[in-house]
Amino acid sequence: MPSSFDQIGVLTRSIKDAALLTEIMAGKDAFDATSSSGTVPPYSQHLHTAQGEKYRIAYIADTLHHAGLDPEIAQQTQTWLDALSEQGHTVEAVAFDYLTSIVPTYYILTTAEASSNLSRYDGMRYGYRATASDMESTYRRSRSEGFGKEVKRRIMLGTFVLSAGYYDAYYAKAQKVRRLIANATRSILANYDFIVTPTTPSTAFDIGDKAHQDPVSMYLADIFTVQANLTGMPALSLPLFRHSNGLPFGIQIMADHFNELPLLAFAEMLYPSQED
Repeated sequence: MPSSFDQIGVLTRSIKDAALLTEIMAGKDAFDATSSSGTVPPYSQHLHTAQGEKYRIAYIADTLHHAGLDPEIAQQTQTWLDALSEQGHTVEAVAFDYLTSIVPTYYILTTAEASSNLSRYDGMRYGYRATASDMESTYRRSRSEGFGKEVKRRIMLGTFVLSAGYYDAYYAKAQKVRRLIANATRSILANYDFIVTPTTPSTAFDIGDKAHQDPVSMYLADIFTVQANLTGMPALSLPLFRHSNGLPFGIQIMADHFNELPLLAFAEMLYPSQED
């Protein structure tokens, strides 16, 4: 959907499995000019390097005091951070002035890229193709029938922010804010090993529940996770906790560019892989 934001994410039962998959996915791809040509470490063989290490961990104070954050998630996250501090890690709150800008920036830019990318979709070479009497009708019906409401909504939003008279006010400004967010994130990671936030402001919603809510409320659920996509930083989520409603929820840990190995090793220390 949005080319400059795409990050491959996997769901695994253990950190070891995530490390193995990262070894396979990382590195130079002859068909992808944006891929890194750097050497890929054998992540899965070095997961125990964090044992005994003491890390510098930053958490964005405003995330734990955000109005949309479930109080129980905030409380359990703070208790966990306090426990890390007691174990000898440096755990400090940091300021991040762009927290409320993350979601608007993300959705302006991703919808713009979605509009540009999906404008090429015609139903001819792949995907859904409608049956029609002529080529133009095939294009029109394939796009109308093949795209769901949310996809259409994002295409329309993206077309709007790219349109004449609004490009500078929305898209160009969002690109500048993206740079500010990336610089501020890198500034934190210059002094800390990791940035920690809750993964989501609430536990999982009921099946079909979000379909009846305001789309904006759905977009705001991304407030903590899309920072990694905006900045291109590696991040992972650990399902460390369980809510009183019986559902699990996680902690997101973000590291600096190409610091996947310490990130995975730290995660392994927190959430050890179970041997078969």
